[in-house]
Amino acid sequence: MALPVVKTLTECNNFQTTVLPYLPQLYDLPQQLLQSWNNPTELQNIYLATNPLITAAAFCLALAPVFLLISELNRNYSQVDRMWSILPTIYNTHYVVYAHMSGLSTERLDNLIAFSVVWSLRLTFNYLRKGGYSIGEILRKYISPPLFFVFNVTFISLAQSILLFLITTPTYVLLLASRFGNEMVSSDLVFSRVLMGLVLVEFFADQQQWNYQKAKTEYLKIAKVPYTYEQEDLDRGFVVTGLWSWSRHPNFAAEQAIWVVLYQWGCWTTHVLYNWTFAGAMCYLILFQASTWFTELITARKYPEYEEYQRRVGKFIPKLSTDLPGDFSEQKAKPKLDSEKSTAVKGRSGTKKSKK
Repeated sequence: MALPVVKTLTECNNFQTTVLPYLPQLYDLPQQLLQSWNNPTELQNIYLATNPLITAAAFCLALAPVFLLISELNRNYSQVDRMWSILPTIYNTHYVVYAHMSGLSTERLDNLIAFSVVWSLRLTFNYLRKGGYSIGEILRKYISPPLFFVFNVTFISLAQSILLFLITTPTYVLLLASRFGNEMVSSDLVFSRVLMGLVLVEFFADQQQWNYQKAKTEYLKIAKVPYTYEQEDLDRGFVVTGLWSWSRHPNFAAEQAIWVVLYQWGCWTTHVLYNWTFAGAMCYLILFQASTWFTELITARKYPEYEEYQRRVGKFIPKLSTDLPGDFSEQKAKPKLDSEKSTAVKGRSGTKKSKK
C-alpha cells in the first residue's frame, strides 16, 4: 500500500508509521523505472504504488548530481537558484496530482497549489528581471577552488536540493489528512489567504527595491534626480523607504514566514503543535539567516551609511523602539531651490548686521 493506514488525524504526523516503512521503496524505485520506462501504463502503476513522499525524495536526490555536473561543466554555480522558484511548486503539484489520481478529497490541496503557483510566478519574474542571483558565485571569490568544489557537492547541489523538497513536506501531511474527507473549513481559508498575503508583501517589497535601483541607475547615468526621489536617497546607495523602512529585508521576512505558515497549516489541520516536517522550515530559516548575514557584511563595506541603517531598522522583524519608519536621516534633504533661497536670506541678514 502506497499510503499509510492512519485512524486519526493526529496519526498523520507519526514519522514512524508514515515515513520509515516506505524508505525501502527509495532503493527499489530506480530499477522499477528502468524496467518500465517505455510502458506508460506500468509507469502510472508504479507512480500510484509508490508513497508520494518517497517519489518526491527520489526526484530531489536525482537532481543533485545533475546540478553538480552542469555547474562544473560550464562553471556556473547558480543552477539550483534557477530552479528555486520552480521546484517547490513541482513537489506540491506532485502531491496534489497524486491525491486526484487516488480519488482523495482535494479542495484544501487545490487551494494550496493555487498559492504555490502564484509564489512561483512572483519569484521567477523577479529572478528574471534582476538577471539572477547566486550566493555560490559570491562565495567563490572567498574560497579556494578545492574547498569550493566540496562546498558545491555538499551544499549547493545536494543540500539545497534536499531543502527545496523538505519545505514542501507539510503538503504530504495535508495529503494524508485529506483521506478523512474533510472539506475546507474557516481555518484553511485563513491559512491560504495569509500565504497569498505574504506573497503580496514580497511583490511590493520587490517592486519598491526595483524602482529604487532603476532610479539610482538613471541618476548615475545622467546625473538627474528623478522627481520621486531626493538626491540624498540616491547618494545613499540603498533603499530605506516603504516596506524597507520597517525591515531591512521585507521580502526575505515574508519568504521565511511563508514556509513557517505552511508548516503550521499542516500542524493545525492534524491537531498537533509540531511534527517532523519542522525540519524544512527550520533549515530554510537557518539558510536565510546565514546568507543575509553574509550579504549584509558585503553591503556594509560598500555603503558607509548601511551600519546606521542596521542600527535603526530591524533585519527581518520591525523594531519596537526606533525612529519613525522612513525617517532614516536626521534631516531630509532640502530641494535645491529652497536651499538657495535660505542661503540668500542668510546673506541679506548678514549684510544688514554688518551695516549696523
